[in-house]
Amino acid sequence: MDLRKPVRKAVIPVAGNGTRFLPATKAMPKEMLTVVDRPVVQYAVDEARQAGIEHIVFVTSRNKHSIEDHFDDTPELLASLERAGKTRMADELRELLPPAGSVSFTRQQAPLGLGHAVWCARDLIGDEPFALLLPDMLCYGARGCVAGLIDLYTAAGGNVLGVEQCEPEEVSSYGIVARGENVAHGFAVTGMVEKPKPAEAPSNFYLNGRYILQPEIFDILATQPRGAGNEIQLTDAMLTLSGRQPFHAHPYEGRTFDCGSKLGFIEANVAFALVRADLGEAVYASVADLIRKHDTASRAA
Repeated sequence: MDLRKPVRKAVIPVAGNGTRFLPATKAMPKEMLTVVDRPVVQYAVDEARQAGIEHIVFVTSRNKHSIEDHFDDTPELLASLERAGKTRMADELRELLPPAGSVSFTRQQAPLGLGHAVWCARDLIGDEPFALLLPDMLCYGARGCVAGLIDLYTAAGGNVLGVEQCEPEEVSSYGIVARGENVAHGFAVTGMVEKPKPAEAPSNFYLNGRYILQPEIFDILATQPRGAGNEIQLTDAMLTLSGRQPFHAHPYEGRTFDCGSKLGFIEANVAFALVRADLGEAVYASVADLIRKHDTASRAA
């Protein structure tokens, strides 16, 4: 069993209904909500491509056509921009267009959980290790998380998980890993538990939505009973696989925003706007002014 094959492909699940963002997601996929001026899903694709991923598999569902359209060519729009003299904008759109044949789409016909969504990509991934990026989890830092996972995978092989540290009292909101000995750019994973009580958590390192998994995960998911929420849980399958193959964790040095939550989405918009050369100063001044006015109103009340 070769546990160090190159990681060429990535899976991005985009089949969820986005119920936490209703009514905004009633007619628009949650993955197409914008952080500043890019859809959330675009950031995941950019991160994967910057890490050297060659082919991206989207696991989609009904009413998600706009995601496919976003990653397709738009000759009419580009021609219109060129005629209007907006060549820089046209060039930016061309740069975002994936190379021909480098993206695939497959359907998850029923909402049976993340594990089932990953399993739906099995034929497109084949007998290869793959990266998995949850697009709701938006990585913010000097370097994307997947690049760090691939560094650790190159050094140690096996399966690699992206992790970050949370406050000890917040562990019940996350999947938590148990920390073993240091390995290359991370550490060995000796256990995983989903949303433990603070007193029972093996650490405060939580899964941040970035993974490199071996293809044997598909066979486990194919026969795995439903777990929490009556869904096929990826964490359950990883626990089974960890009894057969090594798992390592890469602590991400940036920060991950949960854009599936309203607060995380707002925080991401502010954070990404503040580092923009064309927006940063104005956004900082505007937010600071809003805070001052809010504090003044609160004291007056």
